[in-house]
Amino acid sequence: MEKQVNKLNKLLSIKNSVKLALLFIFFGHSYNVNAQDRLSFEEGKPYILKKVTVTGKVTYNEQTIVTFAGLEKGQKITVPGEEISNSIKKLWRLGLYNDVNFYVDNIEGDSISLNLHLTELPKLKEVKIVGVKKGAVESLIKDNSLTPEKIVNENLLTTTKYYIENKYKKEGYFNTKVHITTVEDTSTINHVNMLVNVDKGKKVRIKKIIIEGNSQLTDAKVRNAMKNTKQKGFFRKGILNVFKSSKYIKEKYKEDLASVVDKYKENGFRDARVKYDTVNYNKEKNNVTIKLNIEEGNKYYFGNIDFLGNTVYTDQVLSRVLGIQKGDTYNGILLQKRIADQSKPDGNDLTNLYQNNGYLFSNINPVEIRTANDTIDMEIRIVEGPLAYFNKISVVGNDKTNDKVIYRELRTKPGDVYSKETLVRTIRELGQLGFFDPEAIKPDFENVDPAAGTVDIKYNLVEKGASQIELQGGYGGGGFIGTLGLSFNNFALSNIFKKDSYKPLPMGDGQKLALRLQASTYFQTYSFSFSEPWFGGKKPVQFSGSLSYSKQFSNNFATGRVDKTKSFNIFTASIGLAKRLKVPDDFFVLSQAISYQHYDLKNYNVGLFTFGNGNSRNLSYTVGLSRNNKGLNPIFPTYGSEFSLTGKFTLPYSLFNGVDYANLKNEEAYKRKYTSTLGIYPIENDNGYTAQEGDYIAFGTNSNGQTGYYAVDSYDKADADISKVDQKKFNWLEYYKIKFKAEWFTPIYEKLTLRTLGEFGFMGAYNQARGLVPFERFYLGGDGMANYSMDGRETIQLRGYPNNSLTPVNSNGEQIGATIYNKFTLELRYPITLKQAASIYALTFLEGGTAYPDFKKYNPFNLQRSAGVGLRVFMPAFGLLGIDFGHGFDAIPGTNVKNGWETHFIIGQQF
Repeated sequence: MEKQVNKLNKLLSIKNSVKLALLFIFFGHSYNVNAQDRLSFEEGKPYILKKVTVTGKVTYNEQTIVTFAGLEKGQKITVPGEEISNSIKKLWRLGLYNDVNFYVDNIEGDSISLNLHLTELPKLKEVKIVGVKKGAVESLIKDNSLTPEKIVNENLLTTTKYYIENKYKKEGYFNTKVHITTVEDTSTINHVNMLVNVDKGKKVRIKKIIIEGNSQLTDAKVRNAMKNTKQKGFFRKGILNVFKSSKYIKEKYKEDLASVVDKYKENGFRDARVKYDTVNYNKEKNNVTIKLNIEEGNKYYFGNIDFLGNTVYTDQVLSRVLGIQKGDTYNGILLQKRIADQSKPDGNDLTNLYQNNGYLFSNINPVEIRTANDTIDMEIRIVEGPLAYFNKISVVGNDKTNDKVIYRELRTKPGDVYSKETLVRTIRELGQLGFFDPEAIKPDFENVDPAAGTVDIKYNLVEKGASQIELQGGYGGGGFIGTLGLSFNNFALSNIFKKDSYKPLPMGDGQKLALRLQASTYFQTYSFSFSEPWFGGKKPVQFSGSLSYSKQFSNNFATGRVDKTKSFNIFTASIGLAKRLKVPDDFFVLSQAISYQHYDLKNYNVGLFTFGNGNSRNLSYTVGLSRNNKGLNPIFPTYGSEFSLTGKFTLPYSLFNGVDYANLKNEEAYKRKYTSTLGIYPIENDNGYTAQEGDYIAFGTNSNGQTGYYAVDSYDKADADISKVDQKKFNWLEYYKIKFKAEWFTPIYEKLTLRTLGEFGFMGAYNQARGLVPFERFYLGGDGMANYSMDGRETIQLRGYPNNSLTPVNSNGEQIGATIYNKFTLELRYPITLKQAASIYALTFLEGGTAYPDFKKYNPFNLQRSAGVGLRVFMPAFGLLGIDFGHGFDAIPGTNVKNGWETHFIIGQQF
């Protein structure tokens, strides 16, 4: 202060006008004063604030800045004094300025005018990041909030630099360096462009992991316990190193040291520890050598295990859940999992046993009470606490979905006894709706009151896009196929007459509405479907209905030519109900549906049917029983299973329509002479004679086993017109179909999940004389998406082979469909990201399947096998997209060379 006054005195010795443009430094800030007011300033003189003028590099208007500073015209202030100091502090706290100065402009009696001179911090115009992959730039910008108009200060530059360096160090780039520069943008005022130069360097690899002091566990077992720290090598324990690399990441390494100790504890070595470890870095080769020295200690066994404090459950019940017996090898990790398994929210452990039955406030602790030689006696001490009840249940975050749609799915009801199992099930049900990000569903426990025995639950939801648009084009079935589909999965029929609800359609009631158009040069398909998951609004009974129309033309796959004079038209209508059951448990669903199809053939002689003109009708009843407890994310389930058994039945018309199908050929027979207009050359008869013009002919098999038209000597021996026979035989379709499908999801490690699938299908006839219908058959092979033909066929995916290529054919090489098939799949999945904008996971698979025209030839073990890799991307607006590369190990029927590699594109298929 004394130096500042001396500086002012020196300045005042300069001759100047009455208003000297002098700088007075006080508390680190500047004032312009008159010489005559110097002593008043030193003592602190009160003034009336007449005006504050704002100058400098500013973008806000003057009045806004003065308001931010907390100054008002007519305000009484002391110069220097607390008012000015407070104003400066307020402006600094805004974080918008790097220089704040007050000057005295004018003093008239007791009035003072001030000049506030500011220099704003620059704002960000553009940012450019170099040295990383293009796909990582957007993520780095988002994570560091490097958005336009962001204030650029030292803190932003420092935190950005450290974030990027630490991010890549965690990925194994131990020597990452980041250099950030800013350059003024001349096109705008007070803006800068930022250049972030990232030099990741090379990854630090682990050359070798040396294990010392171990005798009970091999080096390989110790290294295998280190899940994220692996020594360099293409193969590990004879297995290709696919999922784990040899990067050295310090944080993961420390975690793996604890995993080594846990591995010993799992094998009874309770006192095992890592005595010391060293990490030697070779700068020249950019790798490290790790050395661990382990003290294993003695191996222990469980002795007596006693339960204390339990009144709700007997010792026998608790012992059965604990699953550990006297004499078992001591396993501290297993013991903790049986007490409370943190890796499984619905695990079979003692804590869940109590919490699933209302004892939220229970506390269970295992205590070692005695160690004798190699035996450890345990006490499981239990504080059961009072029963807890759900109190207030609330939901937040549903901006589009109506409350009723959510609350009807909630299994946690106010007044019900608390159940963790019910809470987990509710999270699963909300995720299965498809309207919310399943990874973001979070229940918050509020107002937990042990005295009152109540707890409030608030479910935090994040809406995601429920509607999907399907716009695709592809090559299949011998031609180009285009598809346009609109699926509204959260539709609201009740608001259809409310104009304000169209955004673009009424949404929020959880109904599903789908419109689809698929067309190519040889077929067109139009379909409409609607479903209501809570029909009547009181119970989970799903109503569904659909209409579709298809027009298919004859198409020569070899030449690509289409003949529109030959067509196959199909109209389909169906309605169905599906009800959630309570027995055996409420994961079961009973579904029933009635469908009607009308097939109209006009000159459609393509080998698929034995008649080219006429029509058929298909009235069927479908009943299915399924159980689905997959969770939690319907796009990427990590546990649970799904089973379904389905039967589809038509009426047994042959029991009551009075038709003798065994003699139908004779009944439909008519006499005719052979003419060239038949278009079919007759075969030789039993005497070696081939029919000529004017001869009588019949259709059948001669004694040489040849089938076709052959000469006979009279009208009476002429056979029936087979097309008319089949027209009458298939007037109303008669068949039954049984299908079974089962799949399991098993977590392998962290989010690495194994999907196991088995399925079987069989189609049978009530009357063997009538035979099987040519519709509704199974077509095996390919991506499972070639549903362009609407004859009721079911396409079964088996990657590594062309579409439908594993389907039985007739003697002319034409596909006739299978009446029985089975298929098995092992699929290993790993998520890349499960964010709301896009869920992406990679997979590798093994598959095998087989299909036969009838049960007599069926061999379930003669499989067509394949293996490959794939990728799936799910985006709310477009549904599921994917690609698979499959290698078929076996030959396609009719060939003798293995099929090899096939590429499959997956669009809109089930997860």
